Amino acid sequence: MNAYQDLVKRHEEIALLQACNALLSWDQETNLPAKGVAYRAQQRAALSEKVHELKTSEDVTRWLDACQDDSDGEASANAQWWRHAYERARKIPASMVGEFEEVTSLGLAAWQEAREKSDFALFQPHLQKIVDFNRQMADLWGYEESPYDALLEEYERGATAKNLAVLFADLKGPLVELVEAAIAKSADQPPRSLQGDYPIEAQQAFNLEVCQALGFDLDAGRIDTAAHPFCSRLAPNDTRLTTRYDLSDFTSSLFGVLHETGHGLYEQGLPQDKHALPSGTSISLGIHESQSRLWENQIGRSRAFWEHWLPVAQKHFPSLTDWTPEDVTRAVNQAERTFIRVEADEVTYDLHILLRFELEKQLIEGTLTVADLPEAWNASFKNLTNLTVPDHAHGCLQDIHWSMGALGYFPTYSLGNLNAAQLHAAALEQTPGLSDDLAQGNYASLLHWLQTNVHAHGSQLLPDELMTRATGRSTDKTPYLEHLRERYIH
Repeated sequence: MNAYQDLVKRHEEIALLQACNALLSWDQETNLPAKGVAYRAQQRAALSEKVHELKTSEDVTRWLDACQDDSDGEASANAQWWRHAYERARKIPASMVGEFEEVTSLGLAAWQEAREKSDFALFQPHLQKIVDFNRQMADLWGYEESPYDALLEEYERGATAKNLAVLFADLKGPLVELVEAAIAKSADQPPRSLQGDYPIEAQQAFNLEVCQALGFDLDAGRIDTAAHPFCSRLAPNDTRLTTRYDLSDFTSSLFGVLHETGHGLYEQGLPQDKHALPSGTSISLGIHESQSRLWENQIGRSRAFWEHWLPVAQKHFPSLTDWTPEDVTRAVNQAERTFIRVEADEVTYDLHILLRFELEKQLIEGTLTVADLPEAWNASFKNLTNLTVPDHAHGCLQDIHWSMGALGYFPTYSLGNLNAAQLHAAALEQTPGLSDDLAQGNYASLLHWLQTNVHAHGSQLLPDELMTRATGRSTDKTPYLEHLRERYIH
């Protein structure tokens, strides 16, 4: 076990440096003054280069070779994961890793300004560099069919553009039918408008109560404000959530908090004493997203949720005094075509993902240029939704992901939706009394089921293996479509 212990110590050192880099990233998105961006990019680049060197040193090669026949289940799984990460990392020069970190740090700042001004030209040269880097890395990593496959592997092991295209094509037909039916029903039965006066302080207080009730440990985390809501585990017992606020609609920040709390509960549910090991880290973004979407949608948009939480909300927001749980449930489940992904209802949400999947795949495969992206976005969006994009901020500049270099990330959102519905259905089936618990605002039994069947495994199981073990089958569209029909059509 000496070689294995050496690997553990090396990855504990790597985890320390990655935690420092994660803190720098969190600070950049929440507190960093504009003039500090350039040097922050250099800081993050230097740390990334050092981490890469530690991951790919000759010592690691020797230790991994010595661990190949390790019979211990967890140690073997950790060694296999490290081997996979090592084989990918060693194909990328350390200097390239540092340069990419700097490019994306500057790209993030440029995106924030471009989005605020709705001016794609401000971001275009940065995105061009990011796309070029991703293409180069895909070539270095290698692939069988599409360079996009090499990027997907960073976020969802085993996923390919071909398989996702089949899955999404299979989903698209019934989803489009559902969209039409749900929008028609919402139009026939228009809900009350939630537009009102919701002071930020009141929103923060309400969000905090909900977050704690779900089980998020605020002694090991916090909630802040950012342009684009996110969750980041910086270190053991330090998981940060962010949201953004709309003074006229409290549900914008609430659902942001519900979503990010789902991510945070996953991070806090992982074995904290194994934070430097694969067995203590999340398996994939498709699984991670299932946790956030489950708490945001299956729980937060349910009638049971508002039966319990509306009286609390009314204490914070007097304008809701004459509202009923049915009123709020209908308002937060209205189906309509919208421009912004993060504000889309459940039934139209995946149309946004289908669009991004196709566009970023084309960017990486070279069939779409960065300069032509806005026009292609607007045309695709018009085709999918029959809406005309009014400006870049409501179009191709709305998401943070590309500025961070994360091409190949977006498909995991739809995988997360499918997984969320499937896991929720399995939890209800396997946990006696769960429906009653949820109706009473008691979320401990659901969280326990997720901790046992998802969180505790860390990265010891591949995504499909985890889903099969938890639910009895691999990722399937059927529970998701049944969930949407039940909520929006019946």
